[in-house]
Amino acid sequence: MGVLIVIGIVPLIIFSFVFLNLAQSRNISQQISELQVRGNVISNRIASSGYFTGKDRNEVDEELAHASDVSNGRILIVDSKLRVVRDTYGLEEGEIVVLPDVVRCFRGDTAKVVKQHARSVEIYIPIISTDRKSAYGVVVMNCSFQTLLSLYDNIKTVMISVILLLSVIIIVVAWMLSRKLVWPFRRAVDSIDHIASGDFSEKMEVTDNLEVANISDAVNSMLAAVQNLEDSRQEFVSNVSHELKTPITSIKVLAESLTTQDDVPVELYREFMEDINQELERMNKIVNDLLSLVKMDKSAVQMVVEEVNINEFIEGILKGITPIASKRNIEIVFESVRPVSAQIDSVKLGMAFTNIIENAVKYNFDNGWVRVSLNADHKFFYLRVSDSGVGIPEDLQDHIFERFYRVDKARSRETGGNGLGLAITRNAVLLHRGSIKVHSVEKQGTTFAVRIPLNYQAG
Repeated sequence: MGVLIVIGIVPLIIFSFVFLNLAQSRNISQQISELQVRGNVISNRIASSGYFTGKDRNEVDEELAHASDVSNGRILIVDSKLRVVRDTYGLEEGEIVVLPDVVRCFRGDTAKVVKQHARSVEIYIPIISTDRKSAYGVVVMNCSFQTLLSLYDNIKTVMISVILLLSVIIIVVAWMLSRKLVWPFRRAVDSIDHIASGDFSEKMEVTDNLEVANISDAVNSMLAAVQNLEDSRQEFVSNVSHELKTPITSIKVLAESLTTQDDVPVELYREFMEDINQELERMNKIVNDLLSLVKMDKSAVQMVVEEVNINEFIEGILKGITPIASKRNIEIVFESVRPVSAQIDSVKLGMAFTNIIENAVKYNFDNGWVRVSLNADHKFFYLRVSDSGVGIPEDLQDHIFERFYRVDKARSRETGGNGLGLAITRNAVLLHRGSIKVHSVEKQGTTFAVRIPLNYQAG
């Protein structure tokens, strides 16, 4: 910023001085030209009169006095004997002057001589009458430029003072503006550096600059998303550890019981091994569900899409679940309004639909019912799964699609649930650009409504 100011001020000073010097030179040249004109008038007036003989002398002297006052200078009239006939300052009248330029005028040089000095000018104009071939007198004009030069000196002094004052003001204002503009960015950079060190709890609080405030809001939103992701990761790891720790602990206890006892009966040995096998199956299911969830979480997940008869697809899923429902005398009814064909990944969507229908059976009352209905329009097909089960409290319905979330942990343990099924279901539905909604009333039942596009479009 300072460099830019200096670069801007220096040319201004140089231009100002150049302009003033040009104006000064022009005024001096103009003043010299005016002096020459007056000198020629005086020379011609003396040449046409009998000034050196005393004729018309008073009139000419008055003109000389007037010209001296106007030009603010000194005028000498020198005759052929180098004697000063007239001095407007009255200092050298009657005296002999031997000036080289005056002598040169008398020796035949009829041209006027102009000698410009630093702060004055001298003009020598020969007096030549029409009947003479050589000069018989000389007009000497000496004019000072002191007044003019003093004026320009004062102007330069004032100009320098003004420029310096303006420079100081500009520098101060520029410093204040740069501080106001740059400081928020420095604070933002400091905050970002702190965040980069790993502290995602750091917030950018920069509000005194609109642009930086917008950046601050965007960074804070990103930090919130990153923090949520980190919290979700930690919770995920914690939940996975907990879910795997329980069956591992059970297996360890069962194995220690077998190894610490002598002469274990075959029946007890068989019972313990069955329990160990159940825990291993439970662990296997958790691992498989986790793998399925991770695969569906990938941004570049591979979708194997094909045209599928949805009616037959649902019937195949129900065929595998019906035996489980029959053990508790739960009736499953499938209602299909029309034939439906859609482009889907049958593996992923099969997992989703299976989880929904299995949950309708698991979390149902004995002798209950499950109704599955299928319908479609020109853009989507709709699957509704309703049951007469235990229902979901209203305040918990927004959480059921979260990983490892279970409404009733004790009942989930009994049914083999690990809180991953609905998370897998949601991801599968979202991968198909669909939607899933839930409506439930405690002790009355739950309804899941799924909408899937008939034609798959990769995002």
